[in-house]
Amino acid sequence: MTWAWSLYKEQSNVRRLSDNIVVKRTTSEAFVNLAAAVADLSKVMERSERFERLLDAFRRSFPCDAIALLKRDGPLLVPLAVQGLSPDTLGRRFVIADQPRLAQILHSAEPVRFPANSALPDPYDGLVEEAGEHLYVHDCMGAALYIEGQPWGVVTLDALIPGGFDAIDPDVFRAFVAVAAATARAADWIQQLEEEIERHHRIHLSSVQDTAGDELIGNSESMAQLDREVHTVAPSDLPVLILGETGVGKEMVARLIHRYSARAHEPIVYVNCAALPESLAESELFGHVRGAFSGASEDRIGKFELAHGGTLFLDEVGELPPAVQAKLLRALQNGEIQRIGSDAHHRVDVRVLAATNRDLKREIAAGHFRADLYHRLSVYPLLVPPLRERGEDILLLAGYFIERNQRRLGLRSARLSRDARQWLRHYAWPGNVRELEHTLSRAMIRALSESASQQRVVELGTRHLGTYIEPGPVPAAASAPAASDADMRPLSEIMDKLRREVLQARLQQHAGNAAAAARSLGIDRGNFHRLLKKLGLR
Repeated sequence: MTWAWSLYKEQSNVRRLSDNIVVKRTTSEAFVNLAAAVADLSKVMERSERFERLLDAFRRSFPCDAIALLKRDGPLLVPLAVQGLSPDTLGRRFVIADQPRLAQILHSAEPVRFPANSALPDPYDGLVEEAGEHLYVHDCMGAALYIEGQPWGVVTLDALIPGGFDAIDPDVFRAFVAVAAATARAADWIQQLEEEIERHHRIHLSSVQDTAGDELIGNSESMAQLDREVHTVAPSDLPVLILGETGVGKEMVARLIHRYSARAHEPIVYVNCAALPESLAESELFGHVRGAFSGASEDRIGKFELAHGGTLFLDEVGELPPAVQAKLLRALQNGEIQRIGSDAHHRVDVRVLAATNRDLKREIAAGHFRADLYHRLSVYPLLVPPLRERGEDILLLAGYFIERNQRRLGLRSARLSRDARQWLRHYAWPGNVRELEHTLSRAMIRALSESASQQRVVELGTRHLGTYIEPGPVPAAASAPAASDADMRPLSEIMDKLRREVLQARLQQHAGNAAAAARSLGIDRGNFHRLLKKLGLR
């Protein structure tokens, strides 16, 4: 009996020694895996790869049939990475209130292990890939990942065999949980940094070009009234609908409202609604998530999120498709947007300025524009007057544009002839301020091509302004310059005539020296001779 008892004790000691060796070897391997997971924190890699490598380290250290990393999103836990579970698990959203096991793990400061005979339903029943006939998980444990004292999410481990986690060293497991939390935080930081870099890049591409020299030029009563209204409404943060014909300066008015507002230190983001294809308009405004539609290869934030804290300028808002109008209305009402393909709502703090050259009341009557959206946008309507109604403002604006082009072209001085001033006053200007600016820019280049020196005073006459453009109605006491006989010519003939005049003038300035004339125009000598031949000047 004594001999048998001694043999039993010896065998027990051998087993304990063997178990200790296995535990030590397992613990040693776990710390090697832990060190690798820590090293990954400083490496550059995709978010999905980072999480996959973290789960690999867990599975090598704590053998299990399935493992999952889930992030909290309000009342939900959203799987970010899984191993050993059905691929469709990543598409599931677990309501915390409906999942007692996940809820218990999430709200516990310590790792939680459930007994194999626990009566609580398991969220992964039937989802373990290698379960075979065993549809129900038998052993389950998990831990909450805390970041700055708040539960970020959970990591869960599952085994099909009861007692599968008996040999886990709790201290080693806690160390892995701490590294998992650090990994989650690093991944979030990197994602936030990447999103912020993308946001600033897209803001740069989408922002209205703000020019410090923007100002409302003119002494007319209509412009004085507009200036007073701009300064009054700018600080109010109300939506403003800027109305007016094409080219009157609606975008500049939007820039001024933003500049005089409390949001001036944040971006003003520009959206040309007329240029948005209907299929992409919603994505452009509200963004989308990866896989939301064909071609959506990555998450993308929309213009509303880009303008967060600042101003969103919707130019040509009357061109928005009806379906997008409805979603724009919801964004204005609730201050929330939803990316295409996402269930999440994003709060945005945006002041909306809109502009249109359409009669939106007529568009509403025709069923092309929503009345409720119109009333949301036009809390304060601003009408920018057309140029033809601004009287002598035309000459003030002409002086502004001439002075600006003088500096650009390096001219000593430029002025308008008496006939040119009269013509400017009486032309109808269907393109308004924009047309005036372009007309004067062309006129100065034409006049410069005739001038022998940039140091001379250049005078702009009606021939430089392009008087083949028909003038508008003229008061009885005045008469407009007659339209040129080139009115009905094709554009190619008009341009050839202008080129011919420029080349003749330049040759005359250089006493017929073609090489010198070519150099003064910045044209290759061979091309200059071919152009002369084409225009019949050689």
